[in-house]
Amino acid sequence: MPADDPKTLVSTDWLAAHLKDPDLRVIDASYYLPDMGRDAKAEYDAGHIPGARFFDIDEISDSASALPHMAPPIEKFMSRMRAMGVGDGHQVVVYDGAGLFSAARVWWLFKLMGKTDVAVLDGGLPKWRAEGREIEDMPPVVKDRHMTAQRQAHLVKDVTQVAAAAKLGDWQIVDARSPARFRGEEPEPREGLRAGHIPGSLNVHYATLLNEDGTLKRAADLRAAFEQAGVDLDRRIVTTCGSGVTAAILFLGLELLGHRDVALYDGSWSEWGQFEQLKVETG
Repeated sequence: MPADDPKTLVSTDWLAAHLKDPDLRVIDASYYLPDMGRDAKAEYDAGHIPGARFFDIDEISDSASALPHMAPPIEKFMSRMRAMGVGDGHQVVVYDGAGLFSAARVWWLFKLMGKTDVAVLDGGLPKWRAEGREIEDMPPVVKDRHMTAQRQAHLVKDVTQVAAAAKLGDWQIVDARSPARFRGEEPEPREGLRAGHIPGSLNVHYATLLNEDGTLKRAADLRAAFEQAGVDLDRRIVTTCGSGVTAAILFLGLELLGHRDVALYDGSWSEWGQFEQLKVETG
């Protein structure tokens, strides 16, 4: 696995060694699609890494948007984090119950808000449990902590910007959905969406970046996954997926490869797939 980096990715060994650090905050960012048949909050209540706070991706979002879990306004993010006892000067580690599915989304949200001391737990809760490490079912004792944030607008793209990128070709658009969904061969899990992909986009299924145990692959293998899909790692990239969750896994992989000119299309296919005036490719 990649070396421990408190700004991107840390191992279970690293977290175990730092778990009692006074300025460490652990966040359970578990989230599941309806067809997964899992209840993230119920699983958190039943058992989580000691001290972990639960981050509700659907609630800590832009309630003014009809799209699923869009990035929240900066004021809402700061108030929710303050109430969770997460603030300035904290090292944050984010995990999820799938290994690596939704944790990268919350890592990206922190980056979007200008917070850089945040890492994803490699392998997440499954790896932590498999190693027989401590689990608790008690909610953490939370003390308010002031948080300042500054939105980093260059890390996110809206539909107008992505449409321009697709037309001009000045950004590569890389889609994290499965090959069958990308090609339009299977229906979208959300109703009312067309099948297919953004014209000119490339497909790097997020699962190709992961080992069987949910940990991220080594840098050489990450690089190969992108290059085999035709991605030029020297050019600008917009990551996209179904609703902006697994697109963050591609973002994390690119960050680990040292790629700094990356943005995430927050609306992703939940937005693009519903508007007839936006062109769609299949195959």
